[in-house]
Amino acid sequence: LIFLLLMFALPTLLVAQTKQPQQLKPPKGVLLEDLTWQEAEKLLNDKTLIVIPVGAAAKEHGPHLKLKNDFLIAEYLKKRVLIDSNVVIAPTVNYSFYPAFLEYPGSTSLRLETARDLIIDICHNFSTHGVRRFYVINTGVSTRRPLKAAAEQLISEGILLEYTDIIKIAEPVEKQLKKQEGGTHADEIETSIMRYIAPESVDMSKAVKDYTPDKGPLTRNPNNPQGTYSATGIWGDPTLATKEKGEKLVEAIVSGILRDIEVLRSRDLPKGHPIEEKSDK
Repeated sequence: LIFLLLMFALPTLLVAQTKQPQQLKPPKGVLLEDLTWQEAEKLLNDKTLIVIPVGAAAKEHGPHLKLKNDFLIAEYLKKRVLIDSNVVIAPTVNYSFYPAFLEYPGSTSLRLETARDLIIDICHNFSTHGVRRFYVINTGVSTRRPLKAAAEQLISEGILLEYTDIIKIAEPVEKQLKKQEGGTHADEIETSIMRYIAPESVDMSKAVKDYTPDKGPLTRNPNNPQGTYSATGIWGDPTLATKEKGEKLVEAIVSGILRDIEVLRSRDLPKGHPIEEKSDK
């Protein structure tokens, strides 16, 4: 009986151990949300590097992926960075600048200035306790605009802000793997990533090719000359997605993020003084 139980249990145990091997390692980093303020006080200083994950929790990704798709990616990448990097990780920011998807119900976007100022305010709060280096785990494309604007303002105040360029960091591996004609949203690449990190969130029975080589934000209106028509919210061919492609893409992204963080850690701080935040009270 014991032998039979082991025969049935062993494959399950092996899958559990090989699916997320990084979970077996003790973390080098710490989650800010798990600390008390007294514990945070001991960690926050001019040597600290704070990581801010950004991932939309309300943004369309076609009929086969969840609205929280980018949030799931940010949470996964956060956990990988937690394991391998000596950083303090702030709570995930789940709203930002995503104007191209607003025709699809459930999608949300902040104004560019609001998305920029949200990150600036977060950095200002931590800078009052000495922190001067920040890295955003960025899971979006349009989010690069407010993050670039935030970084430009913060550097004049003596604060360094860097962020993931998700297109650039994955491009070498993506070129080797992708077979789709074109597209960059809820497509072969993004769906492959999700099949690797959160397969339970993917419904491949609803994945379809939906691609036209136009420019502009996605639109549900086929007569809109300013947009790229997509009845599904997909731009690309997710039917070509595989878990194996996703693994290669994710590992490249994780390696790139960890490399970015260490480069940021070694950079000299710019001259300037952070602006002191004034209370409204």
